[in-house]
Parts: sequence; C-alpha cells; structure tokens
Amino acid sequence: MAQIVERNIRALLGRHHQEERHASWQDRLADRITGFTGSMRFVTLHCVLFGLWIVGNLPGVPLPHFDPTYVVLAMVASVEAIFLSTFILITQNRMAAQAQKRADLDLQISLLAEHEITRLLTLTVAIAERLGITAAQDPELEELAQDVAPEQVLDTMETLQHQTAAAASHPRSTGGDGQGRPPSPTV
Repeated sequence: MAQIVERNIRALLGRHHQEERHASWQDRLADRITGFTGSMRFVTLHCVLFGLWIVGNLPGVPLPHFDPTYVVLAMVASVEAIFLSTFILITQNRMAAQAQKRADLDLQISLLAEHEITRLLTLTVAIAERLGITAAQDPELEELAQDVAPEQVLDTMETLQHQTAAAASHPRSTGGDGQGRPPSPTV
C-alpha cells in the first residue's frame, strides 16, 4: 500500500511542478507579489514606511513636511490597494482553475470507482445465487447493482435545492411533510 501512495504522491507532485513550469510569466509574477504581500515582512515594511511618513509629517517635527495633510499617503495606499487586490484576484482565479481540475479528476475517479463497485456487486450476487446463498435475493442489491447516472443525481439535487428554497420562502405551502422538509428524493 505504501508504494501505491508514494507513487500517487510523486505523480501529483510531478503534475504540480509541470503546471508551475508552464505558467505564464504574468501568473508567476502575480504569485510572487501575492506571496510577498501575504507575509509578515510586508506588514513590517509597511509599518516602518508609513510610520516614518506619518512621524516625518507631524507638526513640530524639525524635518521638511512633504505631506502635511497626508493626502499623498492616502493616495499611495489607495493605489497600492487597487493593485494588490488585482494581483490577489489573478492568483485566486488561477487557484480556482486548479481546484476545478482537481474536482473534475475527483468526480471521474469516483464515477469509475462506482462503476467498478457496481460490476463487482453484480458478480458477487451472481456467485451468491450460484452457491444458493439467500442473501443474494435482497431486493436492495438489485437497485445497488444499477449504474448511477451522474446527470440524474445532479437533476435531483437541483430539484431538492429549489424545493427547499421554496419551502423556506413559503413555510405554509411545503409539499413535503408539513414541517418544511421537502419530499423524500427518488434517484
């Protein structure tokens, strides 16, 4: 088992490094900027710079005041916030695309596993019937031996979500059990 886990980890790490190598220079730059701005060094740097700016422009400080009303400081902070939020959004969009790929992979693996389990169940029931085991006559096994249609599951989920939302907005007319719960799903 450890060899399989190690092989999978190596494959995932290899894929991650491949995606990093193929990332555009803009994505790599946005990641570096986002990484730096999300660090304590960035916070410390800003505390020092803004602190010096504020102290240097206080009345009574014997230095030339280059921003006595702090308008320039506010403008610099605002422009910086605009750019930083843009870099963060770029990085989040890339991370969301990676997460979507992983979710698609998870779904495909789950569907494949479900198909394999269904086939194994069919084979096990056939063996049990051949050996005369009465548990093979369980009606639930016949239903479990059916392949699941993912689109039907999604349709059922959406229907139940709409019914639940409708029941929440109109608690008196539920169509469920009279207590605000939707009817039991049938898949």
